[in-house]
This record gives sequence, structure tokens and C-alpha cells, in this order.
Amino acid sequence: MAVTLQTISPALDSDASTEAWEWMYDGRIDTRRTLLRAEPCTVSLTHAGTRITWTIRPVVFLALARHQNAELLSRAYDFSPHPAE
Repeated sequence: MAVTLQTISPALDSDASTEAWEWMYDGRIDTRRTLLRAEPCTVSLTHAGTRITWTIRPVVFLALARHQNAELLSRAYDFSPHPAE
């Protein structure tokens, strides 16, 4: 999120740029705490009359086991990315 805001901040109007930099200095600490509690959060700013909102959700995952010389669990083959449309 911080990289995105740093990247776009030069193109934002002065108020939106100020909002972005305020979040980068102060807001992202609260955002990190919220994510550590496994809660979603949002970051919003207004540029030229348009409200832009990012929703950030925590992701919980298990690291994949090395499987070079081991068979994957049978359930691993049940996954299909997206149903065919």
C-alpha cells in the first residue's frame, strides 16, 4: 500500500497527496495493528472530487511443503483455481 501511494502521490492534487503522506507516516502503523488482529481495514483519499478507497484484508496461509521426494496430501489435488465459465 505504501509503495502504491508513494508511486501515485506526485500525480495527486495537493490535498490527496497530503492525505497519502499522512497515512504513510501515521496511518500505516494503525493499519498494521489492524491486520495483525486479522481484521480488514481501508485507506481512502479524495482526488479531484473522486473518492479512492483501498480495502486491505489479512491473508492467512500455510507454507507449501517441499514435495520433491514426497507425495502431496490427497486433498492437494482437489483444488481447482476457478470453475469454467
